[in-house]
Amino acid sequence: MRTLLAIAVLAATVVPAAPAEAASCGNPRVPGAEHQESARVADLSTAGGHTDPADWAGLTPAGLPAPTAVPGIQIDGYFPDTSTGNTNHGWNHDSQFVLRLPDSWNGGLVISGAPGVREQYANDRAISDWVLAKGYAFASTDKGNTGAAFYEDGRRPGDALAEWNFRVTQLTLAAKAAVAHRYCGPVRRTLATGLSNGGYLVRWQLENHPELFDGGVDWEGTLWTDHTNLLTFLPPALRAYPDAGAMHAAGFPAGSEFLWDYHHKYYWDLTQRIYRTEFDPAYTGAEADYDFASRPASVHRAVERISLTGRIGKPLLTLHGTLDVLLPISLDSDLYARMVHDAGRDRLFRYYRVEGGNHVDGLYDAFPALVRPLTPCHRSAFTALESWLGAHIQPPASRTVPREGDVLNACQL
Repeated sequence: MRTLLAIAVLAATVVPAAPAEAASCGNPRVPGAEHQESARVADLSTAGGHTDPADWAGLTPAGLPAPTAVPGIQIDGYFPDTSTGNTNHGWNHDSQFVLRLPDSWNGGLVISGAPGVREQYANDRAISDWVLAKGYAFASTDKGNTGAAFYEDGRRPGDALAEWNFRVTQLTLAAKAAVAHRYCGPVRRTLATGLSNGGYLVRWQLENHPELFDGGVDWEGTLWTDHTNLLTFLPPALRAYPDAGAMHAAGFPAGSEFLWDYHHKYYWDLTQRIYRTEFDPAYTGAEADYDFASRPASVHRAVERISLTGRIGKPLLTLHGTLDVLLPISLDSDLYARMVHDAGRDRLFRYYRVEGGNHVDGLYDAFPALVRPLTPCHRSAFTALESWLGAHIQPPASRTVPREGDVLNACQL
């Protein structure tokens, strides 16, 4: 961890101008980076190859329309850090980032953090391709530690996850400065967006650093509070599976049964184990027997350090699938919406429960008749946020979005 950069930023809520050929004030640099490499490329999208496909594998449906080619500058690098889990580029150095600067810039910047414990390219297919085509600059971070052993980073329980929030703030400050230098003027709109753990980062930033952003889109963000979190609902699932009645009682939705076997094999135990180790490394029992409520006060303090409050300071649109069986909607975004309401921030918030959506869009390919991909809904929500900020057009009221129509290509909020 390092002290945040003392970078002056200007975060205005002006509507970005229509894309135009960008002027150049010189080779852009990312302030505070320990190492960075800049390259002019013919195509910044995933089709151009300046990415790591393994990092975003499975996060979008295979039939998602091909990206638009976007020429510009890409900067890859890392900030000072002592952990070494990220092996991209052979650097063996964490706190890696990517910054993409399209030649035709609309005045905006999109900031994102990686979902799960993936690396900085994880949002490239789902988010970067689309926002670059709209003219935004795009920046993403690996959050400061990666992989299933991310919990090894830090000196005390909870440090690794707390670093995620620090790294997003750090990248936002640095990216704003780099973008301003590249285009000879300040960023006119900064938006945060991300999925899963990346959605958590959006929530946290809009609660704790609203001055840096104009708004955000939270795609099934992970809920962390001292009362409800992964460590309170995954052990009951591990105990209950495959008993349907017990699973439903534990908060896993009826109708999602066809997804349980996959998640039992690949997600529930691993997710419980690595996050429990992050916050409670002293526990030695079976993961299915873990009881968060009865654990020592130090464990609860570690979770409280990174917990959400609902006190957002800028507009936020949240979307979450009703068939999510990694972060069940009734134990996650339903509760976060209530937290926002209790904090008196409803005027800044919209919540869309997406019928048939699950946690990983790649599962649409296995169950096209049962699952709805959330990528098109994310794009609709992002567009609604643009209209809210720019033309002051209120987004549709919070509601459950039915599964209907061409779900691969459209989502009517």
